[in-house]
Parts: sequence; structure tokens; C-alpha cells
Amino acid sequence: QVQLVESGGGLVQAGGSLRLSCAASGRTFNPYALGWFRQAPGKEREFVGSINWSGRTTYYADSVKGRFTISRDNAKNMMYLQMNSLKPEDTAVYYCAARGGSGSYSYASKVAADFGSWGQGTQVTVSS
Repeated sequence: QVQLVESGGGLVQAGGSLRLSCAASGRTFNPYALGWFRQAPGKEREFVGSINWSGRTTYYADSVKGRFTISRDNAKNMMYLQMNSLKPEDTAVYYCAARGGSGSYSYASKVAADFGSWGQGTQVTVSS
């Protein structure tokens, strides 16, 4: 099973930018799809974005579309989330995740249950 570690979170003012990173160890990212999810206090974990094994297909939540960009570097076993034009409602713990199991594991997904490996999360706080 892959181990995932997020980094890059912090405190930023509204309108600012942050870049989150997700590093994998234990096994290669490739050929698994990856995703970012977030959880705000008192709310359920929600989908942010997902990327397929090659990086050619990405999905985004409507709330972040046009502001956030997911990318991956399979050679480095790294995934990134570039977050621009941040809003206070983006405040949450952000988790990276990797699909596992058999079958469609290379395809991007918006469903948390499709992801078998999760990081510990990194806090993002956006002040108004």
C-alpha cells in the first residue's frame, strides 16, 4: 500500500495562492488515479479534484473550477494542487488520496470510496 504525505498548507489572505504537494512512498503512483479532498470543521469530507494516471484527465468540484489546478509528476511520485484566488470558504484540512484495488484504478473519480490510500492532511486557512 502507498503511503501519502501532504505538505504546503498554511495561512493565507483571501485572494492569495498556495501550492499543496503530495508525496508517495511504498509503491509508485503510476498507474493509479489520484485525488484531493477537503474537510472543513463540522462538515463532511468533500471532493476537490482528481487526476487520472497519465495526468491527461482531470475533474474538479464546481466550487474550485477555474481556481485550482491538479498536476502530477509520476517520475517523482508527486502530485500537486495549485490553489489561486483563495476564499475563506476554502479553509479546510486537505487530503490527498490514491485509488487502489482492481479494475478502474487508473481513472479519475469524484467518489471518496474509490480511493484506498489517504494522507494525514494539511491545514489550509484563508483569512478574510
